[in-house]
Amino acid sequence: MKKDNFSNIGLALLRIVPSILMMTHGYGKLQMLLQGGEIQFPDPIGAGASVSLVLAILGEFIAPIFIILGFKTKWASIPVIITMATAAFIIHGSDPLQKKELALVYLVVFAVIGLCGAGKLSLDGALGKRSSY
Repeated sequence: MKKDNFSNIGLALLRIVPSILMMTHGYGKLQMLLQGGEIQFPDPIGAGASVSLVLAILGEFIAPIFIILGFKTKWASIPVIITMATAAFIIHGSDPLQKKELALVYLVVFAVIGLCGAGKLSLDGALGKRSSY
Protein backbone atom coordinates (compact mmCIF):
# COMPACT_ATOMS: atom_id res chain seq x y z
CA MET A 1 0.00 0.00 0.00
CA LYS A 2 1.34 3.43 -0.94
CA LYS A 3 2.03 6.12 1.65
CA ASP A 4 -0.66 8.28 0.00
CA ASN A 5 -3.23 5.55 0.69
CA PHE A 6 -2.33 5.50 4.39
CA SER A 7 -2.69 9.28 4.52
CA ASN A 8 -6.16 9.09 2.97
CA ILE A 9 -7.22 6.34 5.38
CA GLY A 10 -5.88 8.46 8.24
CA LEU A 11 -7.81 11.52 7.05
CA ALA A 12 -10.98 9.42 6.73
CA LEU A 13 -10.59 8.10 10.28
CA LEU A 14 -9.80 11.58 11.62
CA ARG A 15 -12.90 12.90 9.88
CA ILE A 16 -15.40 10.13 10.62
CA VAL A 17 -14.73 9.00 14.20
CA PRO A 18 -14.66 12.43 15.91
CA SER A 19 -17.70 13.50 13.86
CA ILE A 20 -19.71 10.52 15.08
CA LEU A 21 -18.65 11.27 18.65
CA MET A 22 -19.55 14.96 18.18
CA MET A 23 -22.99 13.98 16.93
CA THR A 24 -23.70 12.26 20.27
CA HIS A 25 -23.45 15.71 21.89
CA GLY A 26 -25.59 17.36 19.22
CA TYR A 27 -28.29 14.69 19.26
CA GLY A 28 -29.45 15.61 22.76
CA LYS A 29 -29.63 19.24 21.73
CA LEU A 30 -31.62 18.32 18.62
CA GLN A 31 -34.06 16.37 20.80
CA MET A 32 -34.37 19.40 23.10
CA LEU A 33 -35.31 21.58 20.11
CA LEU A 34 -37.77 19.06 18.67
CA GLN A 35 -39.59 18.58 22.00
CA GLY A 36 -40.73 22.18 21.91
CA GLY A 37 -41.66 24.11 24.99
CA GLU A 38 -39.48 26.66 26.71
CA ILE A 39 -35.84 26.31 25.73
CA GLN A 40 -33.35 26.40 28.58
CA PHE A 41 -29.95 26.77 26.92
CA PRO A 42 -26.90 29.00 27.51
CA ASP A 43 -26.78 32.20 25.46
CA PRO A 44 -23.06 33.02 25.28
CA ILE A 45 -23.32 35.38 22.29
CA GLY A 46 -26.47 37.25 23.32
CA ALA A 47 -28.58 36.01 20.41
CA GLY A 48 -31.16 34.26 22.58
CA ALA A 49 -31.41 30.72 23.89
CA SER A 50 -33.25 29.40 20.80
CA VAL A 51 -30.73 30.83 18.33
CA SER A 52 -27.82 29.59 20.45
CA LEU A 53 -29.35 26.11 20.56
CA VAL A 54 -29.84 26.04 16.78
CA LEU A 55 -26.24 27.17 16.24
CA ALA A 56 -25.00 24.46 18.62
CA ILE A 57 -27.04 21.86 16.70
CA LEU A 58 -25.51 23.11 13.45
CA GLY A 59 -22.02 22.76 14.89
CA GLU A 60 -22.52 19.50 16.77
CA PHE A 61 -24.94 17.53 14.58
CA ILE A 62 -25.51 18.94 11.07
CA ALA A 63 -21.94 19.93 10.13
CA PRO A 64 -20.50 16.58 11.33
CA ILE A 65 -22.79 14.78 8.86
CA PHE A 66 -21.17 16.74 6.02
CA ILE A 67 -17.73 16.00 7.47
CA ILE A 68 -18.44 12.26 7.73
CA LEU A 69 -19.46 12.24 4.08
CA GLY A 70 -16.47 14.35 3.14
CA PHE A 71 -18.68 16.90 1.42
CA LYS A 72 -17.54 20.53 1.64
CA THR A 73 -15.42 19.37 4.58
CA LYS A 74 -13.34 22.50 5.04
CA TRP A 75 -16.46 24.67 5.08
CA ALA A 76 -18.35 22.23 7.32
CA SER A 77 -15.56 22.27 9.89
CA ILE A 78 -16.08 26.01 10.52
CA PRO A 79 -19.34 25.70 12.55
CA VAL A 80 -17.78 22.92 14.64
CA ILE A 81 -14.66 24.99 15.31
CA ILE A 82 -16.73 28.03 16.31
CA THR A 83 -18.97 25.91 18.57
CA MET A 84 -16.01 24.27 20.30
CA ALA A 85 -14.16 27.58 20.69
CA THR A 86 -17.31 29.04 22.26
CA ALA A 87 -17.62 26.05 24.59
CA ALA A 88 -13.96 26.13 25.62
CA PHE A 89 -13.32 29.86 25.91
CA ILE A 90 -16.73 31.33 26.78
CA ILE A 91 -18.95 28.67 28.39
CA HIS A 92 -16.05 27.01 30.26
CA GLY A 93 -13.67 29.96 30.09
CA SER A 94 -13.20 30.30 33.85
CA ASP A 95 -13.39 26.56 34.54
CA PRO A 96 -10.33 24.40 35.21
CA LEU A 97 -8.62 22.73 32.25
CA GLN A 98 -10.24 19.34 32.87
CA LYS A 99 -13.69 20.90 32.41
CA LYS A 100 -12.81 22.43 29.02
CA GLU A 101 -10.42 19.72 27.87
CA LEU A 102 -12.92 17.86 25.64
CA ALA A 103 -13.95 21.05 23.85
CA LEU A 104 -10.27 21.90 23.28
CA VAL A 105 -9.53 18.43 21.88
CA TYR A 106 -12.49 18.68 19.50
CA LEU A 107 -11.40 22.22 18.55
CA VAL A 108 -7.92 21.01 17.57
CA VAL A 109 -9.19 17.91 15.73
CA PHE A 110 -11.69 19.88 13.66
CA ALA A 111 -9.14 22.64 13.01
CA VAL A 112 -6.83 19.97 11.55
CA ILE A 113 -9.72 18.62 9.47
CA GLY A 114 -10.43 22.16 8.28
CA LEU A 115 -6.80 22.68 7.30
CA CYS A 116 -6.19 19.28 5.69
CA GLY A 117 -9.55 18.60 4.08
CA ALA A 118 -11.30 15.30 3.57
CA GLY A 119 -8.78 13.42 1.45
CA LYS A 120 -9.56 11.14 -1.47
CA LEU A 121 -11.86 8.82 0.50
CA SER A 122 -14.70 11.32 0.52
CA LEU A 123 -17.48 12.68 -1.65
CA ASP A 124 -15.29 15.59 -2.65
CA GLY A 125 -12.52 13.12 -3.53
CA ALA A 126 -14.96 10.99 -5.53
CA LEU A 127 -16.18 14.07 -7.38
CA GLY A 128 -12.59 14.79 -8.34
CA LYS A 129 -12.29 18.09 -6.54
CA ARG A 130 -8.73 18.99 -5.67
CA SER A 131 -9.76 20.95 -2.60
CA SER A 132 -12.48 20.13 -0.07
CA TYR A 133 -13.85 23.66 -0.12
